[in-house]
Amino acid sequence: MKFDSPIFDRIRVKPSQDRRLKTDGPVCQWAGCQDRATHRAPKGRQHEREYWRFCLDHVREYNQSYNYFAGMNDAAVMAYQKDALTGHRPTWKMGTGKGMPRSDFRAFGTSADPFGLFGAGMRAEQKARAETRPIRNAERKALDVLGLEAGATAHQVKMRFKQLVKRHHPDANGGDRSSEDRLVEIIQAYNYLKSVGAA
Repeated sequence: MKFDSPIFDRIRVKPSQDRRLKTDGPVCQWAGCQDRATHRAPKGRQHEREYWRFCLDHVREYNQSYNYFAGMNDAAVMAYQKDALTGHRPTWKMGTGKGMPRSDFRAFGTSADPFGLFGAGMRAEQKARAETRPIRNAERKALDVLGLEAGATAHQVKMRFKQLVKRHHPDANGGDRSSEDRLVEIIQAYNYLKSVGAA
């Protein structure tokens, strides 16, 4: 394709908007200036969506001395910047919000909590399931390695595991490796109990 073709000279495309400079429009709001206002400048704090209309020279002068935090002390500036992180909306720590407490979901019946996830019903079901859960022989053996009974809770298993590791670890007993095999058994038993959900 040749760009010096006479066909290109005859192609005219209508622009999407009128690109000629407009002579009419607002006058610069700077005191004593009669030039056309081509630029906007923010009015400042408490007037976030309001603007001054200035010409190019005066908007430059205004921007050089503009300070959004003028008249605020350092503590107020820091507080404003901290609130700006959340868009100046109220926040609170997790679990302390103004929403409905978990225990109140039950008051609205099954429509508000159809699966019983938020009420005491789920805790009772979990406890009953844990009590009726069959204990396998491998689980009994792992509990026996840790020196615990069959009805031990997950917290008891974890605490017992920590005690035994501290006792049998080579670093804890002066580098003596005689109880290293016992330590391996304890770790394997604990890992098994974790895998079946007993720890």
